[in-house]
Amino acid sequence: MTVCAPRSHLVIAIRYLENTIMRSSSLGFIALRSLACALVLSTAVVDAQEPTAGTTSGRPVIAQQPLTLAHVYAAVDRGTPRIRASEALARAARARVPGATRPPDPTLQFGLMNYMLPELAADPLIGMRQLQLMQMVPLPGKLAAAGRVVRARADAAESRVADARWTARATAAMSFYERWGAERQVSIALETRRLLEDVEAIATSMYRVGTGRQVDVLRARVEIARMDEDVERMRAMSEGAHARLAAELDMPMDSVSGAPSAPAFPHTIPSRDSLLTLAFENRPMLAAGLAEVKAAAAEHRLAARERWPDPQLGVQYAERSTAMGTERMGSLMIGATIPLWAGSRQLRLRDEAAAMREMTEADLAAMRADTRGRVTEVHTALASSRRLATLYRGTVLPQAEAAAASSLSAYRAGDVDFMTVVENRMTVNQYRMELIALDVSQGNAWAELEMLAGRTLMVTP
Repeated sequence: MTVCAPRSHLVIAIRYLENTIMRSSSLGFIALRSLACALVLSTAVVDAQEPTAGTTSGRPVIAQQPLTLAHVYAAVDRGTPRIRASEALARAARARVPGATRPPDPTLQFGLMNYMLPELAADPLIGMRQLQLMQMVPLPGKLAAAGRVVRARADAAESRVADARWTARATAAMSFYERWGAERQVSIALETRRLLEDVEAIATSMYRVGTGRQVDVLRARVEIARMDEDVERMRAMSEGAHARLAAELDMPMDSVSGAPSAPAFPHTIPSRDSLLTLAFENRPMLAAGLAEVKAAAAEHRLAARERWPDPQLGVQYAERSTAMGTERMGSLMIGATIPLWAGSRQLRLRDEAAAMREMTEADLAAMRADTRGRVTEVHTALASSRRLATLYRGTVLPQAEAAAASSLSAYRAGDVDFMTVVENRMTVNQYRMELIALDVSQGNAWAELEMLAGRTLMVTP
């Protein structure tokens, strides 16, 4: 019985093969079988391990402190530039509420009547000094409608703050998953490259002793070069995701340079109907749209009252100096605005307000339709990704690994060519990459569903 050697003894087995295969074919067969067992054993061990901290070709792979999704969410909760901007806009909208329910400021005037020029002296008979105060009093209902308009718009601005937070969480989470997936793919590509180097060592040893072909050695080296290209491309993707995550969190790249931890997805997926109910009840964007509809309706009612004149009240105090002393007089004034251009001004304002009301109602209907469609689409994508990931882990990958091990044994016996070994190994690599992409897709779907539902659906450790 042949015992499989550990990976650290792989090179020793190769050298043993070179030195003994020419002296004894049976000994060469045993050495080659030991070499193949070591390769298969090392593949299984590497697949079962998570990537660890360290360096690859002198380049750091991860930082000392792992980066979790909870860390990302905590950074978002502290506030990003977009969130701070929306908060400032909401404060500005709320600050307009008290003033909208107050009438216009009164007008105070001081005048000198009937003064002679150029000496600027009061006429002895009719010259006087005058003080006048005027106040416009809007018709009942105008100030209340104006208050409802600004309050509804302030509510919409505050709902947009919550929407900005959920959007920032979803965007940051997607960058986190993208970076985690890219780093895992880099790790898988490096593992595959090492396995190809082992296969190339076998092909080289067999060629040296006359049982292999030089073209197999060259093909192995080409595949290794292709894996080097894939590693560099995936590293660039990881760096890009790292930069995007830091930018979205408004933090230096060094502060989020830790290795992303593997996501832990919930065991069950909420039903589509329950997600739709959550979205229609809690999504901040829909709440903002509803508040805009209320504001437009109040503004329409306000515009309908603009064609009615607003009364003005005023008091006047006047005095003049006479030979008998100072004479004092008082006056009371009542007036009103005249909507002289009502057909081209006030009525057009009413038409504009009606059109804006229709626009906000259509916007809200569009947002509801978009929410319904996105929840359905993302829910379907999440369920599909989960089913495929389960299939890959339970069936596809184990069978591909078995096919790769079998082809290596068959190549040793001369039953298959070298490219079959390489293709089977690259197929395993492709399936592992696709499994990572499915996990990233799951993470993105959970993040978007949380944004759509306006509720936390995943527990982040």
